[in-house]
Amino acid sequence: MRVIVAGRDLTKAKRLAKSIKGIPLELDVRDVASIERALQPFPRIDVLVNCAGISEEQSIGEVTEAAWDAVVDTNLKAAMFLAQAAAKRQKRGGKQVHLLSVRAQLGLRGRGYSTYCAAKGGLVMLVRQHAAELGPRGICVNGVAPTVVRTQMGAHWLKNPKTRAWLKERIPLGRVAEPADVTGAVMFFCSPAADYITGQILYVDGGITASQ
Repeated sequence: MRVIVAGRDLTKAKRLAKSIKGIPLELDVRDVASIERALQPFPRIDVLVNCAGISEEQSIGEVTEAAWDAVVDTNLKAAMFLAQAAAKRQKRGGKQVHLLSVRAQLGLRGRGYSTYCAAKGGLVMLVRQHAAELGPRGICVNGVAPTVVRTQMGAHWLKNPKTRAWLKERIPLGRVAEPADVTGAVMFFCSPAADYITGQILYVDGGITASQ
C-alpha cells in the first residue's frame, strides 16, 4: 500500500511523507485543475482522507467576500472535487473520510464564525449525498468532526489561559482533543470494521454536542 501526502506546501508534504515512507504531492485543493493534474499518475485510489481546512473569524457585519470565498473554497469546494477525483479512481469499493468540526452542528456565541460554520455544515450534507450516490459502488463516505484539537491550527485557542479554561469547562471530558483522538476515528472509518457504515458524522468532541 502506498500513502500519498498532498498539500500546497511541498516542503511540509515531503517532511510528513518521509516520516511515514509515503509519496509527497503538491496540489492546491481549491483548484480543480490542480487536483486532476496531481492525481493523473494514480489510476486507482482506495482511500481518501480530506483534512483541508481554514478559518477566518469575522463577525457578521465584518465578513468579507474574500474571506467567504477562501473558507468555502478550502473547506467545501475542495471536498467536492477531491471526492470527485477519488471516486473516478475507486472503480468499486473504497473509503472517503472528510474532517469536519463540531461547528458543523453548533453555532458559536460571541465569535464570528459565519464562514466556517456554513462551510462545515454544508460538508455534512455533502458527505450524506456522496454516500447515497456512491453506495451502489460499495464506496463508504463518512466524516469525523472534532472539537478543538491540540495542533497548530488550534494553538490560538489554547495559548490564552482564559480561553483554554473556558474550553475545558464546556467539554464534559474536561480536555481538548489530542491528534490521536482524531486519527483513531479516521482509521476506524478507513478500516474493514466500518464496511457497513456510510453517510455518518462521528463527533469526536469530548461530549460537547451531547451537552449543548
